[in-house]
Amino acid sequence: MKVLNQDIKNGQFKQAYLLFGEENFLKKSYKKRLKEAIVGDDSMNFHQFEGKGIDLKEIISLADTMPFFGNRRLILIEDSGLFKSGGELLAEYLPKMPDTSFMMFVESEVDKRSKLYKRVKDLGYGADMARQNVKQLSSWAGGILAKEGKRITGHTMELFLSKTGDDMENIRMELEKLIGYTMGRDVITDQDVEEICTARVTNKIFDMVAAIVTRKTRTAMDLYEDLLTLREPPMRILFLIARQFNQILQVKELMTQGMDRGSIASSLKMQPFVVGKIMPQARSFSGEQILSYVNLCVDAEEAVKTGRLNERLAVELLIARKY
Repeated sequence: MKVLNQDIKNGQFKQAYLLFGEENFLKKSYKKRLKEAIVGDDSMNFHQFEGKGIDLKEIISLADTMPFFGNRRLILIEDSGLFKSGGELLAEYLPKMPDTSFMMFVESEVDKRSKLYKRVKDLGYGADMARQNVKQLSSWAGGILAKEGKRITGHTMELFLSKTGDDMENIRMELEKLIGYTMGRDVITDQDVEEICTARVTNKIFDMVAAIVTRKTRTAMDLYEDLLTLREPPMRILFLIARQFNQILQVKELMTQGMDRGSIASSLKMQPFVVGKIMPQARSFSGEQILSYVNLCVDAEEAVKTGRLNERLAVELLIARKY
């Protein structure tokens, strides 16, 4: 990410950027910063495309068009799946793209063997926005607190992260609450963390997954309503449920290979305490059960994107397993 920061600082941009990986906070942050740096608030020369089935000829036509009363044209393409299949046309086009046009891709998953990935890597820059480890999160969170004149011990930071998990967006929100709560004081204590930091959203997701698989529909639905009350968007809830099932499946596969908690955490780039919580669920559910729910999550997302279901109902049907 040093390359992104340097490009933004210098105002010298590569013609193609790819932001990918699990850490949505980082992807959203750099997407916003790159957009502002390249075209600012120039809506005439900014174009956004999202989802599969994008018309690549339309994108190429836009890229070939000179900017309208501006110096740059930016085309943002999100969640297209083009880095897994179907991106060959763009891979061929990118070397011919005018110097005034720029493309930014934001994807959850990519195939590094694809032609489009290799082309972007050759001509531009691909940034893997992976989950951050405890050391990185501690440094980042500590920096935010320091800017607000707050100090925190290593032990208290560890307690804080145990409650927030490793989702940077959630950490940021909880930091804002802590900063407000400790107004007038410069040291954040264990007691402050215990009193102000809510139970991690993923803790509820963890309980929801257990309730879904054991067919405790009422319990799962109550937890879903709790999350909606906390103003969690249904699609974010669906994403977290899907991620939980995927993590359970991955942990189970490695457990069957005889790996311990530390080895699994290292292999999957997860925090050891997270793996420790997942392992009992991995033992409780069969691989077939977990995989079936992973597929149900994919079906739910597809139903929303194609307009067959609204977001809230899609999650409710997943909970009740009615796909």
